Amino acid sequence: MNNSNIFIGTDSGATTTKIAAVRASGEALAAEPLQRPTGSAGGREAVITGWIEAVEAFLLANDLSWSQVAGVGLAIPGPYLGYGIMDRSANFPEEFAGWNVHQDYQAALSKRAARPLPLVVGNDGNYGGVAEARSARGEQNLSVLMLMPGSGLGCAYIGVDGLPLEGDTLAGLESGHLPAPLHLLGLSGPALPCGCGRDWGCVEAYTTISGLPHLLAEKLVDFPDHEFVTSPATLHEKVLSLRTRAQSGDPMAEAIFDFQAQVMGLHIASLMMTLDAGIVVVGGGLMDPHATTPEFRERYLSTIRSTALPYLWPAQRETLRIVPAVLGDLSQAIGAALAALYRHQ
Repeated sequence: MNNSNIFIGTDSGATTTKIAAVRASGEALAAEPLQRPTGSAGGREAVITGWIEAVEAFLLANDLSWSQVAGVGLAIPGPYLGYGIMDRSANFPEEFAGWNVHQDYQAALSKRAARPLPLVVGNDGNYGGVAEARSARGEQNLSVLMLMPGSGLGCAYIGVDGLPLEGDTLAGLESGHLPAPLHLLGLSGPALPCGCGRDWGCVEAYTTISGLPHLLAEKLVDFPDHEFVTSPATLHEKVLSLRTRAQSGDPMAEAIFDFQAQVMGLHIASLMMTLDAGIVVVGGGLMDPHATTPEFRERYLSTIRSTALPYLWPAQRETLRIVPAVLGDLSQAIGAALAALYRHQ
């Protein structure tokens, strides 16, 4: 492979698009992605035009040319109707459902490059896992499980080939919607609701921001003297303050995040029975070094480890590594570029 070749990664949500690139060696070209508005309100053609212009701006900023681009990866949110075909998304306009984004973006790329240019399309969470997996395993030939709690629970499993498990309908490893082992968590009563509509107690509802209002209401029963009981703040304001409060030693807030870490530990142990990964990467806002203290992050990861270990096989207990994500906002664009590289290889 020509060492002057580069592979472009396009990471696009409905609001913001990020562009990054890797060399044929897999090394990232820049420490920060180039960011541009996606312009989804302008329709499909406006989005494609914006992506092409963003790639050109990235190439220009890094003294590169289209002749050096050997492939492109696109990371976009699911769900999908088929490979590269968008289904109804919560954030994109309704008319984007049914859009063959793979076909249209590849045509635009090939036109601009004046030659056929290969494009791979995948779930943004999966491609984030591709990049974090490469960083976490270094030179080791290990598979990687990644879990990213945020507003929802992003999940990815990356094989030793560097590529994600996608599944026949591109919904592979949507493990946030597996049922949590409620009997091990000391919970009674109805399961927490999940945005997916399932009523069996999705792990996502117990490990992410989406479930915090319910967890807060339940935990206040155990802390009847907490200032939140009489506080005039809205529920939304209370929920958003929990992470800061936990880092300041608020016992109730600490208890909530300890509980979420326990659920995550049980979830990891369950997934290890099927996937047997060598490394687990945990990301999301709770691992953000700009927003959390080292002590908070270590307490969260330590609770995950101690909860998971008793349920693992003996060999797994000896070898499993649970580590924080390190790439932040760069991961999905870099992962898309790496996916293009790996497909090319």
